[in-house]
Amino acid sequence: MVDRHILVLAAGKGTRMRSNRPKLLHHIAGRSLIDRVLRSAQALRPNTITVVVGHEASALQAALIHHPGIRFVHQERQLGTAHALLQSSSSFEGIQGSLIVLSGDVPGVKIQTLSRLIETHETTGAVATILTAHLSNPYGYGRVIRKNGRFVQIVEETDATTKQRAGTEINSGIYVFDLELLFKTLALIPEAGPKHERYLPAIFALYKKRHLRVETVVAVDSNEIRGINSQIDLAEVGKMVRQNKNEELMETGVTFEDPATTYIDNDVKVGPGTIIHANVTLEGRTIIGARCEINSGVRIINSTVEDDVTIYNFCVITDSRLASGTRIGPFAHLRPGTVMEEGAKVGNFVELKQTNLGAGSKANHLSYIGNATLGREVNIGAGTITCNYDGNTKHETIIEDSVFVGSGTQLVAPVTIGQSAYVAAGSCVTDDVPAGALAIARGHQTNKSGWVEQKRQKKEI
Repeated sequence: MVDRHILVLAAGKGTRMRSNRPKLLHHIAGRSLIDRVLRSAQALRPNTITVVVGHEASALQAALIHHPGIRFVHQERQLGTAHALLQSSSSFEGIQGSLIVLSGDVPGVKIQTLSRLIETHETTGAVATILTAHLSNPYGYGRVIRKNGRFVQIVEETDATTKQRAGTEINSGIYVFDLELLFKTLALIPEAGPKHERYLPAIFALYKKRHLRVETVVAVDSNEIRGINSQIDLAEVGKMVRQNKNEELMETGVTFEDPATTYIDNDVKVGPGTIIHANVTLEGRTIIGARCEINSGVRIINSTVEDDVTIYNFCVITDSRLASGTRIGPFAHLRPGTVMEEGAKVGNFVELKQTNLGAGSKANHLSYIGNATLGREVNIGAGTITCNYDGNTKHETIIEDSVFVGSGTQLVAPVTIGQSAYVAAGSCVTDDVPAGALAIARGHQTNKSGWVEQKRQKKEI
């Protein structure tokens, strides 16, 4: 088998994005553009992957630290795509095989398309193979020129004649080259324009002059080769990616009330029989089980939701785990480290953080519970607060099985409420409560008779 190497062009400035963030670190459906390209590259199982970086090189390298084994080449001055390849020549010295050239801003090309491109290149004995596509509006792309069906050359938009501009087959910027000839030929590409740049498509004319074989493969879906050059491109490609993800889930039995307003990242998993209402966002590595119902306005990030869970409107859930049969919301906020055990319930305007809510336990109204461990069948009354922070340190609250906490209670951590204990409404609990006890911690109430009438009379004077 021929050795295969991949080179990703990622040195450009992306000025048309009008953004301080490097273009290739913009995200679509939870993945950056460069991450998407590298995932496709790694799926091909190449011998090496090289990324040519330039503008914001340190930011790109830092973002790709989770992709092991990648080699980086620096293009200090951005003088064209051919110049970018030339910067990597020492990395491929003495190496033979195929070099697949990908663009960091073309994130949608499918593995099947790349595999077909490589197979065509290797079976035909071509020195270069170009991925092309037909576009209804090819403006801005280099045109593929053919004669009697055979590839002749690529002509850039600015250099094309009126007849050539009318052609719809375009150059995608994705290629496979035979390494043996590549770098010797790159050095022969003439400089062009006021910046003296070297453009990679010029290599094909040099090959044709020497009567060397250049092949093409046409992408079945032209959306695959859509490049990202502006915020408009980013939004349009993002819409297509999300639509594909939603359709993939619908084919497995997930019901969408309104796919157009549902935003699901690529790494999200959803079980069959789950119903997703409008305006739902599922991000990161979120996993949703079977037969769940997620109502409108819900946002879930990097969380696990097991089977038969109902999440009511306008909840935010981050880095949490919800066991089977739990109920959440509306307007609940589950912050990182929250675990809800089987059958637990959290109601409206309840916030949990770094808390384990035991099986069958419930906090239905207007409460904050942080850094707490609650046992089974605990009832948290409305307006309960765990006072877990003393200004310097977070402290833990432990509430054992079958405890009843009355409304308007403050639990000043660290504190433990023993099994089956009761806490009277309006209490401020600062000491541990023994199992089976009733804790009453209220200030003494004083009623001043006639106070309201006295106040009214003072106003009249």
